[in-house]
Amino acid sequence: MNEIKKVLITGGAGFIGAHLAQRLTAVGIEVVALDNLNDYYDPQLKKDRMAALGEGKSFAHVNIELSDRDAVEALFQEHSFDAVVNLAAQAGVRYSLINPHSYVDTNLVGFVNILEGCRHSGVKHFVYASSSSVYGANTKMPFSVHDNVDHPVSLYAASKKANELMAHSYSHLFNLPTTGLRFFTVYGPWGRPDMALFLFTRAIIENRPIDVFNNGNMERDFTYIDDIVEGVFRVIHKIPEGDPNWSSDNPDPASSYCPYRVYNIGNNNKEKLLRYIEVLEDCLGRKAEKNFMPMQPGDVPATYANVDDLVATFAYKPETTLEFGIGKFVDWYKSYYNV
Repeated sequence: MNEIKKVLITGGAGFIGAHLAQRLTAVGIEVVALDNLNDYYDPQLKKDRMAALGEGKSFAHVNIELSDRDAVEALFQEHSFDAVVNLAAQAGVRYSLINPHSYVDTNLVGFVNILEGCRHSGVKHFVYASSSSVYGANTKMPFSVHDNVDHPVSLYAASKKANELMAHSYSHLFNLPTTGLRFFTVYGPWGRPDMALFLFTRAIIENRPIDVFNNGNMERDFTYIDDIVEGVFRVIHKIPEGDPNWSSDNPDPASSYCPYRVYNIGNNNKEKLLRYIEVLEDCLGRKAEKNFMPMQPGDVPATYANVDDLVATFAYKPETTLEFGIGKFVDWYKSYYNV
């Protein structure tokens, strides 16, 4: 393992970012969490997350806009980061239909600002969140990092695919080691309020109907937060190298001749959305009133991760069950909101 002593996490007050900060500081790694605490959802939840998970003598929060080139540049000049984990993004498929420019500002402009910071300050490893949404119109299951992903069906997905391409160019031009991680439907305590589990839980507790898209014919590779964080933790410490067997005649999208890799992190198990709701009903001890809706533009009917590369490289595979993960979320929700 490479010596990693100081890490920048962008989106450090976010769902995954705050959990990752806790994991890193627990083993003595210093964390700087960049987060602008925007109001896409309740900023208080972000502050409480940091207080509960991140804050301590090895943790510092900086309130910076990722698209602010000068501020990001100054941050990299002030600190010497061994690794950078980019988790800051304008998230959500449906919101990209309403406010597309926010995706450009954060996911593209912000991303290149981080790449430039890494390039000019000798960062050893740049790890960034991609997304299962890059698989877009792909229907071959499970989704493999070795498959072509050139047909995104939302601007969010397109921005994540662009991140992978931008990272590759910096790995090629500047020998910057980069690893992209395609996360699959992350859930768990301290989750985002715009995600299904949060929305469903709140509605059921308040005796309101829940919106179930595609008439319930959805399947997702639900992945528990601790499994995601463990995967990211292991990835940070393994700096990629160029693959000497990579061939331009038969190019592998998941690797390269330069220090570039892409991995899926998912549970390798697709579950029906109605089953997910069933487990939630059991945990809450009450039934949901379901409002069946058509498929939303930009959504896909199913996601399912092939994690063979993750297992082969890191000897690691997410395995948390829905019963355990949803139970943990419900416990947290009831405690946080005094239900």
